Amino acid sequence: MATIQSKITNGHKYWYIVESRRVNGKPRPIVLEYLGKADDLLKRLQGLRDSLKLKSYSHGLVAKLLQVASELDICNVLNGFVHSSEEYTAEKPIRNNMTASASLMLAAIGGACVVTSKNGWAQWARTTSLEYLLRTNFSKVDSQHFWDAMDAFPAEAIESAERQLLENTLHHYNIKMDSLFYDTTNFYTYINTTNSKCHIAKRGKNKQKRMDLRQIGLALVVTKDDMIPLFHHSYEGNMNDAKVFRKVIEKIKNRLEAIGADTKSHTIVFDRGNNSKKNIELVESLGMKYVGALTPFHHKSLVEEASTRLEETEVNGKTIMAYRTFKNIWGRDMTVVVTISDKLKEGQIRGIHTLLASCDAAIGKINRMLSNPNSKKRSREELERLVSAVISRYKMQTLIEYKILEDNERCYGIDYTIKYECLAKLEEEMGYRILMTNNHNWSTCEIIQAYHGQSIIEYTFKNMKNKRHLSFTPQYHWTDQKIKVHNFCCVIAYLMTSLIYKTAREKGFTGFMDTLLDMLGNIRLGTIIEDTGKKGRPKVFYKLEEMEPAERKLAEDLGIIKLHERPMKIKGFGVYI
Repeated sequence: MATIQSKITNGHKYWYIVESRRVNGKPRPIVLEYLGKADDLLKRLQGLRDSLKLKSYSHGLVAKLLQVASELDICNVLNGFVHSSEEYTAEKPIRNNMTASASLMLAAIGGACVVTSKNGWAQWARTTSLEYLLRTNFSKVDSQHFWDAMDAFPAEAIESAERQLLENTLHHYNIKMDSLFYDTTNFYTYINTTNSKCHIAKRGKNKQKRMDLRQIGLALVVTKDDMIPLFHHSYEGNMNDAKVFRKVIEKIKNRLEAIGADTKSHTIVFDRGNNSKKNIELVESLGMKYVGALTPFHHKSLVEEASTRLEETEVNGKTIMAYRTFKNIWGRDMTVVVTISDKLKEGQIRGIHTLLASCDAAIGKINRMLSNPNSKKRSREELERLVSAVISRYKMQTLIEYKILEDNERCYGIDYTIKYECLAKLEEEMGYRILMTNNHNWSTCEIIQAYHGQSIIEYTFKNMKNKRHLSFTPQYHWTDQKIKVHNFCCVIAYLMTSLIYKTAREKGFTGFMDTLLDMLGNIRLGTIIEDTGKKGRPKVFYKLEEMEPAERKLAEDLGIIKLHERPMKIKGFGVYI
């Protein structure tokens, strides 16, 4: 080991770097470097400090996403489906030294990390260690770069490409698929109403209350334990849930069989919005197990039967009142479980009274309009249509009675009353939930647990609408093909992220997915540049910044500590294999 030692010559102290080495078998001090006097040494240290430059980059999240992308062989899988139909473009194009699939993979990684446009992607990438890890330059990557890559990937290939990615996922990860959750959501767009070239974006009942905008629908199937997306389907925004379910359920079965799942031992869980007699017949004809729900309003006799026969059932450490029976519904023998929840009942009653208050305010507005002498005179027929529309809007047809007040053929007011007897009866019927299944050997607790797992896919949709990570919107695309490819990239982003989340949870991480992404993004790679004062390139060193204890544990658990020490090798990134 080298040491700094001093030596006095002619009354002056000089400093040296000295190392002990054996010469002819005996230890001898060997001078490695002469440092000079103390003042000389101080000047050296000050000069070294001035010659150093430091810059750091967000590293942990992009490095781990690249590692997962390499494990799943995303570029190679997608390369197999790349086929450009552009007249002046190669069938399998390469742009800026990247294959089309590499660009799609990078779009997915960007989508997992931050919400940005394709045009702003390169600017974001320069704040990360992506260029260093891939040993490439993104200065020429712009929106056109991504559009060309998306054009080269046919929308018809998405289903097959997704299946191959899932096969690779199951090869590397142990994914439990005993219970699967299906649901739909929609994403609003800013596509112009006059745009006739886009057919997938339609106006419909938007779940974010943006009825004024065209929207795109997404059907999704995820696993119970790890929220791994196993199937997705983009569809027109005006299709109702039951129709979509009928369209995709056979595709879901085919997907499960294609990745080696036994559909007879797996249960798919869906909510009551997907129900219909034809849909249940279709599910059973496919030989699939299911857990669903029925609308209490359409099965009042079953609710009345259950109201006096509820029994205590332990579910996840909580006591739930439930009634189990065997019924023939829609010509099918089903095991039915009726549950009641005080929390659900309180929420439903609160919702009814909110609607009543809104309806009261709307009718009051009509009365104020009629009492204004300057307002337009309206006929009885006009008022009938106006009041009926208000009552229908708030679904108060069974709770409100009204009559139009007239005087000398002039309508001057609306008199209405609330049917409190009907309201009381309605409140008594609230809080009930009816579950159905063809898993007749399941316990009541298992049936309730399975349906309550719907919150898992709702959490998935919440992540997909996160304004900071994993967001599907805004799309910045307006053709059907590009929208579908964009959605596919977003699903790939969620697949990679959920696999990272699964690994972290197995290592003891207990936070939310959003917290995980933030913590990984906080792991930064520092670049230290030393100007030696000599000709040639300066010396460059790479080192992880100091981390908080929780971040260091996460980096160690996920194997991020040494990912920067060698270039990331992504097969199919720069060439088509």
